Amino acid sequence: MHNFTTEDLLQYLYKETSTEKTAAIGVALLSDWSLREKLEVLKGGYSELDSVKLLSPRKQTLDNILSYAEKSVEEFSEKA
Repeated sequence: MHNFTTEDLLQYLYKETSTEKTAAIGVALLSDWSLREKLEVLKGGYSELDSVKLLSPRKQTLDNILSYAEKSVEEFSEKA
């Protein structure tokens, strides 16, 4: 019996699994229709991502993220 998570299937889909895990998922897919169905749903989302037009975030948004990250690093450095 296997217990593969959605994350495992995503890694499999993106070819980020180890050789052993890839083989185990491949074998499980042969006998588990539910797992195959989950993988097919993920494949559908994967292919839809290619058709989505991504826009760049606003400069202000990026600046806010970088500022927040800088503060977090400073706080972490002060605690260490």
